[in-house]
Amino acid sequence: TTSSLTAIALAVAFAMPAAAQTTLKFSHTDQQAGARQAAAQLFAKKVEELTQGRYKVQVFCCSQLGNDPKNIEQLALGGIDFTVSSTGSYAPHVPSLNLTMLPFIVEGYKQGWRFYDESKWLKEQFDKAPAKGFRFLSTWEAGFRNMTTKEPLTSPAQAKGMKLRTFPNEMMRWSLESMGFTIQIMPLPEVYLAIQQGAVQGQENPIDTIYSNKFYEVAPNITLTNHVYSPIPLAISEKTWGRLSPVDQKAVTEAAQIAGKFSREMIAGNDDNQLKEMAAKGAKVNAKPDMAAFRQAVKPAYDKADEASADDYRFADTGLHRFDDAVHVVQVAKRIDAGQVDAGKRR
Repeated sequence: TTSSLTAIALAVAFAMPAAAQTTLKFSHTDQQAGARQAAAQLFAKKVEELTQGRYKVQVFCCSQLGNDPKNIEQLALGGIDFTVSSTGSYAPHVPSLNLTMLPFIVEGYKQGWRFYDESKWLKEQFDKAPAKGFRFLSTWEAGFRNMTTKEPLTSPAQAKGMKLRTFPNEMMRWSLESMGFTIQIMPLPEVYLAIQQGAVQGQENPIDTIYSNKFYEVAPNITLTNHVYSPIPLAISEKTWGRLSPVDQKAVTEAAQIAGKFSREMIAGNDDNQLKEMAAKGAKVNAKPDMAAFRQAVKPAYDKADEASADDYRFADTGLHRFDDAVHVVQVAKRIDAGQVDAGKRR
């Protein structure tokens, strides 16, 4: 009968499973209170919305699945689907990205955003990533890197012999050693205890990272050197990208860009407030270190970059400052070298 057929049809319909939702893993090293985590959560929300529920992003913060090098390695292998890290952390896979870590080449946020959004040179470098197992979707923000140390730091003279933690990047090592520091590489989750126990005397990171990891508690002297502009490009595993339909590729890219805009606004808007809050909790903020001395000290790092043997690692010409089509970075670097720009100024 008709009623029987209808009943059977309804039974079959209810028995059929709903369209499967695929869960994608996003691993990063920031703390729960950090801007990176906030942007990752927004990204996850937008991916689910824009793919109409076909994909869900599960965010693993706080180095749960690995530190930055491990995350990028797993990304290339397809073990995770997304990560976000400093441009310099991707340099072992795309060596030319080391050049973005040169000190004092970006003067402020707006200039840095223009460089990452418009530079043909940088786009060419990012385009090398898919062959390495991942691709960049958008550039999120972390800020300018600064020092936190147990003892006051006003010039490179005080840096001599001081053991400082940094992340594994050749250009960063050259720069910090040129300033006089003894460099110690270690994963981010180990840094707080290492400072507390005296294994290192300080570390360098953007303000939001200093704040969210509470490094100011064990290294209360915050020195605003702003020595490296350090945004954090979001990358997707190329294996994951290849499994997405064109429609979902577009949706994921749009979600990445929305979260990137949010990240930039959050970081640029929070620096001063976070510094004030850390100062209220006992940190001593040195906003006017001897920048002329720091700029002079890092010149050997430029020379080493220019002498590097790999073809894709070299400056386009000799001398201190050259990125092909790096927007205004070349001009600013020249002005810094001539002492015409305060490289410690962020805005």
